[in-house]
Amino acid sequence: MDEPFALFERVVRMAHKVTEARSVPIGGLHPFDQRDIHPKLPPVVKQLFDDSHFAQATFEAYKFVDKEVQRFSKSTESGFKVMMQAFAVENPLIRLTPLATPSEKDEQKGFQFLFAGSVLAIRNPRGHKHSLVDSPDQCLDHLSLASLLLRRLDDAGFR
Repeated sequence: MDEPFALFERVVRMAHKVTEARSVPIGGLHPFDQRDIHPKLPPVVKQLFDDSHFAQATFEAYKFVDKEVQRFSKSTESGFKVMMQAFAVENPLIRLTPLATPSEKDEQKGFQFLFAGSVLAIRNPRGHKHSLVDSPDQCLDHLSLASLLLRRLDDAGFR
């Protein structure tokens, strides 16, 4: 009884290798290299992507962004709350610009909303829905935005 089930399980576990697009084109660059995904994302993100767990790869990347903001801001909050606190124009915990001109204040506020919005719109659904499925391209788009956010922290001297 166990032998047919074991065979079935093995076939099912291998099916993604013949039904999903290859994450690395033959003779080509890995999609992370093509998209210039931030190299400091945890290795598990790339492993999940390579194993076709695209929604989980996105979720792990945004948990990392959240933890980095939490660490740099020295806040105990997480998610939307930490993003709104950390990047506030008035008394920011993380200053991305000098905040001397209206344009610099607008940029700070814009990134406040990009960080907070990415948590609400991208990370949270993947943390609360158990059957969410992303395509490879959706995942790469999400990881590109996470990379932009991490690079903005880099540019401000926080990494």
